[in-house]
Amino acid sequence: MASPVTIPRLWRMKEKQEKIAAVTAYDFGFAQLADAAGIDVILVGDSLGMVVQGRRNTLPVTMDEMVYHTGMVARGAQNAMVIGDMPFMAYQADTAEAIRNAGRFIKEAGAAAVKLEGGVSVSPMIRALSGAGIPVQAHIGLTPQSVHQMGGYRVQRDEERLVADALEVEQAGAFSVVLEGIPTPIATKITRELKIPTIGIGAGPACDGQILVLHDLLGLSQRHVPKFVKQYRQLAAEVRSGLEEYAGEVRSGHFPAAEHCYD
Repeated sequence: MASPVTIPRLWRMKEKQEKIAAVTAYDFGFAQLADAAGIDVILVGDSLGMVVQGRRNTLPVTMDEMVYHTGMVARGAQNAMVIGDMPFMAYQADTAEAIRNAGRFIKEAGAAAVKLEGGVSVSPMIRALSGAGIPVQAHIGLTPQSVHQMGGYRVQRDEERLVADALEVEQAGAFSVVLEGIPTPIATKITRELKIPTIGIGAGPACDGQILVLHDLLGLSQRHVPKFVKQYRQLAAEVRSGLEEYAGEVRSGHFPAAEHCYD
């Protein structure tokens, strides 16, 4: 029987050069499937604003919504580590509010850790949360909550800043760091310099692990698919085909048939 994924286990995986497989998911059913497939980490991302809620970006997502979805995922994952994503303005105002909000992920939702975006600028928050006993995954590079500041979803190429951010979040106490939208050579350098695992999304193969949104990798998403996504299945077409067949049988009277009825 598999055992729950822990922070020390992720650290050992980096030491042994064993790759970490992570996905972003938002509900009980998909969490069960990801867990059964042996996924190491399930991030409940604020990307649910775009993937599940149909919003233009992640900014409107609330703490209550994140706690709600993280709770569903935590109940579906028996072994994968579940990480709750701190939404916009859940941690930026002050450390006391950051601790209260992060604590909700652990206490109410059953997550093992939280993630927050930013490098040097959020290191005081990472220190405060770590000091309060709340494990923190950092996130640098292309940070969607800063979409307006960055002028869109752009690859981040400032090597000096990115390396400084990575070293700072590690020093502040982050147990791992997501590298998003970073050229492969820079991500490779960061991965080699850090003792904590790096989880890449659009950051090349040298990262200690990779993460993709489950809806993207299964071909369920109707939104734009970024260059860094590999679609392992095309389930949207299958789902639509099944629904069309169902609707057709209902309208023709072929469903329900005798075998679907009670005597």
